Amino acid sequence: MGEPLRVCCFESRRATEMASLLERQNCQSFIAPSLRERPLDENPVAIQFGHDLFAGQVDVVVFMTGVGAKTLLEALETRFSREQFFAALRQATIVVRGPKPTAVLREWGVPIHHRAPEPNTWRELLATLDAAVPLNGCRIAVQEYGKPNLEFYTALEARGAQVQRVPVYRWDLPEDCGPLEEAIRRTINGDFDVLMWTSAQQIHHVLQVAERLGLEREWRTAAQRCVTASIGPTATETLESLGFVVDLEPEHPKMGPLVKLTAEQGPARLAAKRFE
Repeated sequence: MGEPLRVCCFESRRATEMASLLERQNCQSFIAPSLRERPLDENPVAIQFGHDLFAGQVDVVVFMTGVGAKTLLEALETRFSREQFFAALRQATIVVRGPKPTAVLREWGVPIHHRAPEPNTWRELLATLDAAVPLNGCRIAVQEYGKPNLEFYTALEARGAQVQRVPVYRWDLPEDCGPLEEAIRRTINGDFDVLMWTSAQQIHHVLQVAERLGLEREWRTAAQRCVTASIGPTATETLESLGFVVDLEPEHPKMGPLVKLTAEQGPARLAAKRFE
C-alpha cells in the first residue's frame, strides 16, 4: 500500500461522513466546509405559492431537493396547516429531481407522478417533463435550491410553460471561513493531491474566498496541478465552465462511489498530471 492520497474536500453538511469514507479508503482527508444553507428570513414568494396552490392555480410542482422541500413546508406552516398543504399537493402533478425529495414526499404521503433519472440534472428533469407533461400553457412551480437554474427556466418557457420560482433557501459562506482559507493556502503550498467537489456551488465560494484573500490566481494555478474529483455532471459542468479540467467523476453521483473511484484511480491520474 502506497502513501495515502492527500484529499481536500469542500463538503459541508456531511463533512464527518466524508472524512470517514476517505480514511477508510486510505486517504488523508482535510475537510473545508464551503457552504451554509440559510433559510430565507421572510419568504413572501413561498406564501404566495401556497395561496396559488390552494386556489388550484398550479398544475405541476417540481421538487429539486429534500432539504428544500422540508424548508418550504416550514415556511408555509407559518400561515397554513401541513395537512392543508399536503392535500393541495395531492391535486397537482408532482415531479421530483432525485432520491432525496422522493423520500420527503413519501414521508408526507404525497404521490409522486414523475421522477428524473440519474444523474438527476436539470436536463434529465426537462426530458422527463417533455415526455410526460403537456408543457404549453402548463403552470409549473419549481422549488429552487441555492442559485436559480436559469437554463432550466428558459427551456420550460420556450415550450410555453408558465414558471413560478419558489426560493426556499440560499447558499451562504460558512460562518467560520477559517478552514476554507486554510484549504486555499495549503493548496497553493502543494499540500493536497486531490481536490474533491460534491456540489456546484462549492467552487464559486472557494473562488470568492480566494479572491478576497488576494490569492485567486495562485490558487487556480495550484488547483490545476491537483487531481480534480467531481461528484457528478452538475458539479462537473460548473467546474469546466470556470476553466478546470475534471479528472474523475463516478458513474453514480454519490459520495461513496466518488471516494472509491478517487482511491482507485487517483494515484494514476496524479502521476499522469505530474508528467503533463
